[in-house]
Amino acid sequence: MSKSATAKADEKKQIRPLLISLGISLIMISAGLILVDTLRPIQLASRLLWPLIRLMVFITLGLFIGQIIEAAGWIKTMAVVARPLFRFGRLGNHCSAAFTAAFFSGVTANAMLLDFWKEGLLDFWKEGHITRSQLFLSNFINQLPAFFLHLPTTFFIVVPLTGWAGGLYFLITFLAVILRTILFMVYGRLRLPPLKKTPENADDSRIKAKKPDYSDIAKRLKSRLPRRIARITVYVVPIYTLVFILNAAGLFKLLREALAGYVVTSIMPMESLSVIVLSFAAEFTSGFAAAGALLEAGVLTIKQTVMALLIGNVLAFPVRALRHQLPRYIGIFSPRMGTQILLMGQGFRVASIIVVGIVYYWIG
Repeated sequence: MSKSATAKADEKKQIRPLLISLGISLIMISAGLILVDTLRPIQLASRLLWPLIRLMVFITLGLFIGQIIEAAGWIKTMAVVARPLFRFGRLGNHCSAAFTAAFFSGVTANAMLLDFWKEGLLDFWKEGHITRSQLFLSNFINQLPAFFLHLPTTFFIVVPLTGWAGGLYFLITFLAVILRTILFMVYGRLRLPPLKKTPENADDSRIKAKKPDYSDIAKRLKSRLPRRIARITVYVVPIYTLVFILNAAGLFKLLREALAGYVVTSIMPMESLSVIVLSFAAEFTSGFAAAGALLEAGVLTIKQTVMALLIGNVLAFPVRALRHQLPRYIGIFSPRMGTQILLMGQGFRVASIIVVGIVYYWIG
């Protein structure tokens, strides 16, 4: 079979599942418009189509950047920021480069990790690419740059609303992410095999980076990028649409309030539960605003406010994971791997917040 015939066959294989995916999405949208009273056509543009387009643009940009970085040989340059830490954890320069990218975009970092892992599968004997275990650990460790990525937005909203309580809340969540990062690095040191002495993982500044071959980069992007985007679109669009319809139907609001009802009220006054419920039922800013109001009125102490915010953070995990993160994780990775990474990563996050929160409760 000629190359052109093979390319056409591959194109047909990509188009068919993409059309099926878009068809399923249209069926779900039609069903939502019929069955959900509060859902209006105008909402589809502002709350579904535009966020979905924006998400796909970021995912595409992440894949594009990852391909260029890999093909141009810029891995070592990007990896220099966190190289000692990642060499200790036996994760190598590829994971360190994704860690650096995560300070600017989590989607880009995940797309890079997937690309590095896929490259290793395509060329088994090629040195320097990452394993599945390194991909998982790197994603978990990238929660640290993600913390700083969102910090400017959240910090200057939360602290003016809640004062010292908000500051302590951020300190506890920061200590939790530091604790996770240290444990992940130690685990990598103990469980992963030593890094092989290859140019990709070498810690030698005398090794010159290869000169970018722009024609090779262009061919790489043309042959691989459309295929990756099509595969991601097949999963992202219907899952994102389903989550949107369920949210419009009020499922997540019911789930938030049901979860809040299980909080043990002996730890703090009943009034603090309104903080938790509000933080679930509305945007997260509303929860902090309610906490600040109760704190200012003397209903809650600083310690009780901090504990209420931490409990709200923990209980928000299922809703936040399903509504915001599941579509992009499944789209970037795969349904099985994306779900595994998301659940494990968020599970570790929740566990660390609980541990640090308990310490604060007993010594605070």
